[in-house]
Amino acid sequence: MTAGTISAVILLILIALFLFILALTGIRIIAPYQKGVVERLGRFQRVADPGLTLIVPFLDTLRKVDMREQVVDVPPQEVITRDNVVVTVDAIVYYEATDPVKLVYNVADFMTAATKLAQTNLRNVIGEMELDQALTSRDVINAKLREVLDDATDKWGVRVVRVEIKRIDPPADVTQAMHRQMKAEREKRAAILEAEGQRQSVILQAEGEAEAVRRVADAERYKLEVEATGQANAITTVFSAIRNANPDDKLIAIQYLDTLKEVANGTATKVFMPYEASGILGALGGIKELFKEGGGPETPSGNGAQPPSGNMG
Repeated sequence: MTAGTISAVILLILIALFLFILALTGIRIIAPYQKGVVERLGRFQRVADPGLTLIVPFLDTLRKVDMREQVVDVPPQEVITRDNVVVTVDAIVYYEATDPVKLVYNVADFMTAATKLAQTNLRNVIGEMELDQALTSRDVINAKLREVLDDATDKWGVRVVRVEIKRIDPPADVTQAMHRQMKAEREKRAAILEAEGQRQSVILQAEGEAEAVRRVADAERYKLEVEATGQANAITTVFSAIRNANPDDKLIAIQYLDTLKEVANGTATKVFMPYEASGILGALGGIKELFKEGGGPETPSGNGAQPPSGNMG
């Protein structure tokens, strides 16, 4: 093999090696979560999708754009609320790229721009609120800030997914005053609950006593009703028996005398008789005839029964 042949072979090998290296330079691999922006001689050429893509070496440039959701940590800053209280606020902004071309060409440093934009709008949103409202309205702040940032970053090819307020720290003296206020509020609620419990206890006790009185009254009423019913039944029975026996004046006079004996059996020295009794005592004249018919002994005329006067000693 001559020297010229050897030189030709070496040249061919170098050319093949150069072409191989050149081919490797023109092959690019894009990850599934990325997209590529291809530029040719400084001008936008096309958008490359994930996978294997070919570019012209030394003429084309490939910029990869991460399409995953990203996080911007907004550093703490002091914000003045509407009631002139200085609070320290920081937040987190979540975003994702929607247009890689806008993200590459419309903003030079998106992270810095997003951080400054979030800080500015965070001051504006919280500056319109009072301290108590800002502390209890984090969802409202998150929603307003996300809406403002999403509108502002739309021309950058970015969509703001959500915004989260990490903390809102008032000054130390305001925090102490809030703690005292919360303690007083808890003590007030405890006192109200205790008073309410005592009131309920008194009400329940009074209701129990009222229920007991009602039950006793119902029992007494039932007792009186039963006794009255029994007495009425007894009177009705006696009256029916007397009516069925068809009594005459003599029987009534004897019963009246027995009743007078029971009345006069007490310790009283006088017995007052009703005026209506004179009509009944008129039947006493027939008692003697009743005894005669029954064969009883006659009473001497000297000791004959005298009609009782209006009162008996």
